[in-house]
Amino acid sequence: MSNSQLNRLKNLIFKLFAIFCTSVGLIVLVVLLYVVITEGFSRIDYDFLTNLPSRSAERAGIYTALAGMVWILVLTVLIAFPIGVGAGLYLQEYGKRNAFTSFIEINISNLAGVPSIIYGILGLELFGRFLGFGNSILTGSLTLSLLVLPLIIVSTREAVKAVPKSLREASYGLGATKWQTISRVVLPSAFGGIMTGLILAVSRAIGETAPLIVIGALVYVPFIPEGPMDEFTVLPIQIFNWVTRPQAGFVTNAAAAIIILLAFTFFMNGIAVIVRNRFNKRTKF
Repeated sequence: MSNSQLNRLKNLIFKLFAIFCTSVGLIVLVVLLYVVITEGFSRIDYDFLTNLPSRSAERAGIYTALAGMVWILVLTVLIAFPIGVGAGLYLQEYGKRNAFTSFIEINISNLAGVPSIIYGILGLELFGRFLGFGNSILTGSLTLSLLVLPLIIVSTREAVKAVPKSLREASYGLGATKWQTISRVVLPSAFGGIMTGLILAVSRAIGETAPLIVIGALVYVPFIPEGPMDEFTVLPIQIFNWVTRPQAGFVTNAAAAIIILLAFTFFMNGIAVIVRNRFNKRTKF
C-alpha cells in the first residue's frame, strides 16, 4: 500500500470515528430531551409559572426561583460586564508585552477551567463572611461574576484582536487619539463578539448550582426577593430540591422546570448567534 493510499485510509478512519463520537453525543442528548419532555411538558402551565413553592406537588410552582434567577443574572451582568470588557481592553490595547502581562493572561485562561465549587468557597469566605453580605442575592451575583469574568475577558480580547489593524491606522491618520480610536472604531467593530461572549458566559451562569449552594442559597424560599440583600433560590436549586423528594409529582415538577431552564438557555444562545451574525455583517470588510 502506497503512502497516499495509507493517508487516505487514515483520514477515512478518523472521519468515521469523529462521526461515531458525534452520533453518540447526539443520541444521548435526544434520549435525555425525550425523557424530560415526555415527563414534564404536561405540567407546564400558567399556575406552574406563577405559584409559590409548596409541600404539595400539584400546587408547587417556580415563581420564586424564576424571580431569584432574574435578580442573579441582572446583577451578575451589571458587575461582570464592565469589569470584564475593561480588563480585556487593557490587556489587548494598553498592556505591554512583558512577563507580568503574560503571567496575567495565562492565569486568566486557567481560571476559566477552575471548578465552579471553588468559586463558591471563595464567594462564601470573601463576600458572605468577610464583607458580611451573608447568603444574599448580592453574594450570589458577586460569586457568579468571578465565575464568568475569565470568559468575558478572553472573548473581549479575541473580539478586539480580530478588528483589522488598518482601521486603527486610518483612525490615527485622521488625528484621533488612542481612546477615540478604541471607543469609536475598535469597540463598535468588536461589539458583536463581545456580546456573544457575554451571553455565552451568562448562559453558563444560569445552570450553576454548586457555588450557590456553597454560599447558602436556600432550597425553599416562600417569598419573592425584593432587593439585593434578600435571601433567594434559583431554578437549578429548585430542580435539585424536587428531584430529592420521594413523591412522583415532584419528579414531574423537576422535569417541567428543566424544560423551562433549557428553553431559557437555548433562547440566550440563540440571541448570541443572532447578535454575532448581525454585527459580523455590519463590520464585514
